[in-house]
Amino acid sequence: MTASETRDFRNLYRHGFARVAACTLPVTQADPFANAAATAAITRELHDDGVAVAVFPELGLTGYAIDDLLLQDVLLRDTERALVDLAAATAELRPLIAVGAPLRHRNRLYNCAVLIQGGGIVGIAPKSYLPNYREFYEKRHFAEGAGIAGEWFHPTFTGGEGGVLEGVPFGTDLLVEVEDVPGLMVHAEVCEDLWVPVPPSHAAALAGASVLLNLSASPITVARAEDRHLLARSASMRCNAAYLYAAASEGESSTDLAWDGQTMVYEMGDLLGQSERFPAGPRRTVVDIDLGRLRQERLRQGSFDDNAVSLGLGPTAGGDGGRGFREVVITLDPPTGDLGLRRHVDRYPFVPDDEARLAQDCYEAYNIQVSALEQRLRAIATESWQPKVVIGVSGGLDSTHALIVAAKAMDRLERPRTDIIGLTMPGFATSDRTKTNAIALMTSLGITWEELDIRSAATQMLADMGHPFGAAAQGGTAIEDMDPSVFDVTFENVQAGLRTDYLFRIANQRGGLVLGTGDLSELALGWCTYGVGDQMSHYGVNAGVPKTLMQHLVRWVAESGQLDGEASQTLISVLETEISPELVPSSADDGPQSTQDRIGPYALQDFTLYHVLRRGYAPSTIAFLAEQAWADAERGDWPSSVPQPDRVAYDLATIRRWLVVFVERFFANQFKRSALPNGPKVVPGGTLSPRGDWRMPSDSNAARWLADIEEHVPEA
Repeated sequence: MTASETRDFRNLYRHGFARVAACTLPVTQADPFANAAATAAITRELHDDGVAVAVFPELGLTGYAIDDLLLQDVLLRDTERALVDLAAATAELRPLIAVGAPLRHRNRLYNCAVLIQGGGIVGIAPKSYLPNYREFYEKRHFAEGAGIAGEWFHPTFTGGEGGVLEGVPFGTDLLVEVEDVPGLMVHAEVCEDLWVPVPPSHAAALAGASVLLNLSASPITVARAEDRHLLARSASMRCNAAYLYAAASEGESSTDLAWDGQTMVYEMGDLLGQSERFPAGPRRTVVDIDLGRLRQERLRQGSFDDNAVSLGLGPTAGGDGGRGFREVVITLDPPTGDLGLRRHVDRYPFVPDDEARLAQDCYEAYNIQVSALEQRLRAIATESWQPKVVIGVSGGLDSTHALIVAAKAMDRLERPRTDIIGLTMPGFATSDRTKTNAIALMTSLGITWEELDIRSAATQMLADMGHPFGAAAQGGTAIEDMDPSVFDVTFENVQAGLRTDYLFRIANQRGGLVLGTGDLSELALGWCTYGVGDQMSHYGVNAGVPKTLMQHLVRWVAESGQLDGEASQTLISVLETEISPELVPSSADDGPQSTQDRIGPYALQDFTLYHVLRRGYAPSTIAFLAEQAWADAERGDWPSSVPQPDRVAYDLATIRRWLVVFVERFFANQFKRSALPNGPKVVPGGTLSPRGDWRMPSDSNAARWLADIEEHVPEA
């Protein structure tokens, strides 16, 4: 891969992102030329910063609070001429900007959002709804734009050179599509338009707009900023869109009002950025929005498009003056090279960085699992039979969590914990630590438990199969003296299969339900033994929980007082234990068998899993995001409960290596997921149940996904 291709890999526009800005700046009252010059200067800076779209405040070319000066011919003439000058000043600049201006159209004056790019005015959107209550008296000066569609703007004064304002689309039906930034379609509305029950932006989003702009003046009173956040967040969430908001700042008249210059950008309910309020001088919120995310969410949420169809909304070429929207198509020539990425990318997309939110997520996840298991136990019970819970307890993370979920479910069902039958089944590689943890936890929880050593049964089965381990063991060879080649996948799976076989037979014998312990990450990677193995159970209580969240769940249970002190101490010991299947005996040189050495760090694999399930991204885009999240351990937030030794960095070569492993294993192991037992969905990132979020043929192959990595992800 060439240097230019490597540089292009790190370009945000290549991966479906676009840089946008919400800007505020001091206004010079009633001086359109001064305000146009200030806006042009900021637009030049935005161009240099790689910005594609920017929004400025309402009536920013004149000032909002200038009252009856708005009806003066001098001001209106100069506004049109200043727009011509501003358009000319953008001739060599990239950004599509939305500026506010009062404009005459036919016999009325309109409060307009003027869309300018590349030396031209591409469209004018009048404010649909005018506030005329409390401190607002807009109907004194302006006409409402609601219902205006399919019209063209013809100014009274053309000014400038060649009448640049002639023949400009005018109406609330305008969408601007950026042809060379796929997925970027822009709609502008003005201030009050967002406060009405059905904002114009919502119809525009249904017609295809992905980026919604709000040019606002919005004088500040106590608590109004919070209301703006609520409205912008809700609009972005309901519309599966990005919402950019810019309010007027210093320079506006303080005769009866004050101004705070609030700017912010939301994307599907997530606040990507906001600027300082009550600033001295210009401020801007510059962030990178994820157009791929918006596209994917709209693809998945079929009701979104159904809503558009039911309302008769959709874009039409040239406009029909009805309920459709006119599309104006422009090109921006987006910048190349590494521009960085101005948005937070979670290292752990299943685990919030915010401690309060993490605690809330853990509370909900834990109780989802408990409630689901309760319901299953209630549903299969009869008058003569109350099913017991049979569970294999290894002392590892997953079985530990499944056991504490079962204990809580029994408590809530007002049944004795002795109705849980726990079995610890040591094999050839079981460590003293995990066995001790398993026994300590089962004892402290007060369940029925026993130890069932599987080594003799495994040796006999391997001998019956003619496996070299069986012959060597029965011949008296000590396990530490055996050739390591005998510890193959058959050797591992015989142990895993025997454990599950015993659990099912014991459940038959004692009237129980086998509780599965495998988690979402293991299912994604196929890290489980199919059939009579840990892939199978009567109910998979952990199947919706990714490994990275599992660690925080267990810690939350320990630290939030869900269990007594002795059990909580055991949970901490489990958390400090290396994740291992404990199927292959350790050697003095290599140490204990490590899962993450085989299938990759769960932190990286869960990162990929989230973006496959929730976003549907190409592997190359996932690699781009992973590098942003993981390349520098000092950059960005970590959940406080992540131990310091685990706060590591991964370079692109490492990310690429494990991404290949994920793709290969994800495709090769779909057959295991196609036969999953029931289990609750827990995280919004998705699940792998064939009856729920993920359906995929078991015989599909990874060729094109691997080709995407090979062709587009550099090796360093």
